[in-house]
Amino acid sequence: MARKGLVIFIAFALLTLPSALGAAIEGGQDVNPEGDDIPFLVLDRDSPSFDKVKWSLTIEMSQEAYDNGTTFDLITQVCTNDGVCDPPVIMEAEINDRVHSISITPPSDHTYVNWRVKATDADGNNTNYPHGDWYKTWSSCWYNDGNWGGVNALDDGCDVNEEDAPGFTALASIAALGLGLIAISRRESHQK
Repeated sequence: MARKGLVIFIAFALLTLPSALGAAIEGGQDVNPEGDDIPFLVLDRDSPSFDKVKWSLTIEMSQEAYDNGTTFDLITQVCTNDGVCDPPVIMEAEINDRVHSISITPPSDHTYVNWRVKATDADGNNTNYPHGDWYKTWSSCWYNDGNWGGVNALDDGCDVNEEDAPGFTALASIAALGLGLIAISRRESHQK
């Protein structure tokens, strides 16, 4: 009997875990660096992020961190509206003195771009900023906690014009060309 109760408890806990985690995130509210202990300043960050459009971030390392020999790794992670997040990726930053710049192109139907900074001091000690979760830039159409939001959101999804998506015209042209070739091929075989 105790075993059955334990199984029911674990099943209930697992079923409620996603909603508990999702409730901690407020949909559409970017998470930005705050506080005095952050060794960098955000100079520029695109917000919101858009599907298939380059998203950019530029930060400036504090003079103190720079003078102490600190180095930065900028890490991104993209999550989609179906609840799947890509593995974190250490980005190849463009570095100019204390300024670090990165960019990525989010896929279709993404919810947000997560990002963080891993600071490594001269002694090899690492500190992640933020210390817990991620900084977050929400997309122009996101799904969170049962609701759609963002500038391109509808009541039941995203207002996506496929014709505006990169490559759509090329795909449509190739499909039309293929159908035309099939029609010509059939016509020539019937004339024989």
